Formats: sequence, structure tokens, C-alpha cells
Amino acid sequence: MHLPVLRGELINSLNIMSDGVYVDCTGGGGGHAEFVRKQLTTGRLVILDRDVQAVERLKEKFYGDSQVNVVYANFRYISSVLEELDIKQINGLYADFGVSSWQLDDNARGFSFRRDGVIDMRMDAAQGESAKDVVNKYSEETLGEIIYRYGEEKFFRRIARAIAARRVSKQFVSTLDLAAVIKKAVPVKYHKHGFHPATQTFQAIRIHVNQELAAIESLLREPDKIIAKGGRIVFISFHSLEDRLVKNYLNGYEHPCICPPEFPLCMCGKIPSFKVLTKKPITPDEKEIKVNPLSRSAKMRVAEKII
Repeated sequence: MHLPVLRGELINSLNIMSDGVYVDCTGGGGGHAEFVRKQLTTGRLVILDRDVQAVERLKEKFYGDSQVNVVYANFRYISSVLEELDIKQINGLYADFGVSSWQLDDNARGFSFRRDGVIDMRMDAAQGESAKDVVNKYSEETLGEIIYRYGEEKFFRRIARAIAARRVSKQFVSTLDLAAVIKKAVPVKYHKHGFHPATQTFQAIRIHVNQELAAIESLLREPDKIIAKGGRIVFISFHSLEDRLVKNYLNGYEHPCICPPEFPLCMCGKIPSFKVLTKKPITPDEKEIKVNPLSRSAKMRVAEKII
């Protein structure tokens, strides 16, 4: 079952105008989009997703709705999509980063270390390299770098060494097989209750395969160009790497001065374009976490265009 994270908080934060134009950057199961659409009378909703299966579901969900456009595209290309739709500016956009429950629950997609499937992890099946290629072909050193950089995994060297050693005799195909090797590589005394030792490594490989942080950074460069004055941007992150990117970009929009710190006054002339509305991120309450444990690490940040 797909449960949209922080749904009520997202709707409130967008401050939706009934005749406005909004973009859902990560359509997924359409949980957020459905409720945004209900707020629109003459407005328009554009929904993007890089997963062709998600696009098919979304097109079926909004079939016949002339005010909704479902587009098969990576959100990093949002400006190109809007140009093709002849949309000059929008009144808001939102993105729910990370992997969806639809993807996690599908064994054939290979995202989960709790379900047996072929190691894949591609959000867009049309892209070339899969997670299976990464774990079977990358050097031990490169594997370690990926696990450390994108998973912030303390035992990245041990895990990379274990993967490289095992694949000499037998290549990795199964997600459960890979998870078992990773679990064995992490010292038992560091195993935490309720937290699988393979969590950070699977996250790291998935982020690398899908170039997730690069896509997020591309998206975060766009609001200045496409958001109308008074429009809102809302981002939901699920780990520190995503949240740090969002926080830094929003702070940059709010405090854009690039003068050296020794300058007593700003000389660059750059002016703030957004006001950050969440000095601390919005997080799910205990009730939501109980109903949807996957929401526990979610952080929402919001900003409003002021020029």
C-alpha cells in the first residue's frame, strides 16, 4: 500500500491557489498529487516521474483529466518539460525524494534487502547500468568510495572487500545474497535492533545507480527561473545527504551574498529571492510513523519566492 509522507503538511505548505500551476516532481503512486488536484478548480497540475511503471499508474489514475499532465521525465529536466508544455512560470513545486513503496515492494526491481529479487535498483529501467553491474564489475576501491560517499557507512572498506572476494567464485544476482554478505562483513557488535546492516550500502548503491544527488542538485537550481512571486517550493528528504543539499540551496536563495567574509558590507549586489519558511524541518508525528514506519526519517523544508 502506498502512503504519501507528510501529506497534510505538504498541502498546507504549498499554500495552493485554486487557479495556480503546480508541479509534482516525483509522482510515484499519486498520493500527494491526488490531494493537490482536489485544491484546484481552474488550475493545472504537471506530474513527473522517471519510472515508466509509475507513469502508467498515474496516467490511469488521472485519465481524462484535462487539467493534469503526466510526463515521463527525470525532474532534473523540469525546465525543458515546462517549455514543451508552453508553461512560462508556476506557482509551486514539490518533490518527495528517495525510493517509493511501490518500488520497494516489487521484488523484480531489486531495491530491497528484505525481499529476494534480481539486483537492479534502477528507477528508470531504460538507463543502462544496474546495481548488479556495480557490485560485480566495479573495483574494490571504487565500491568502497561509493559506499562511503553515498551511504556514510563506517565499515565501507570491509564491505567492499567482502563483496570483491565473494564475486570471484560466484557473481551476485540475488538481493538477499548481497545483503547476507554485507551483514557478515559488519562486526556483530555493531548490528542494531531494527536496522539491517545492509541498509546504508543498499542506499549508497541505489543513489549511485540513479545519480540521485546530481538530479536533486539540478532541480534545486531551477526555482529561481520558474517560480512566480509568492509561489512555494516544498522538498521532502529521507537522509542527510539529500537534506543537506536542500538546506544549503534554500539558504543560498535566502542569503545569496557571495562577498568574502572580511568585507564589512555586501558588494556583490545579489539579493534574496526566496524566504525560507522552515528554520527547522517539518517531520512526521508519532501517529504517522506508527501507520507508516517508512516516514520516520522524512524531513520537509519549504520556501516562498519573494521577488
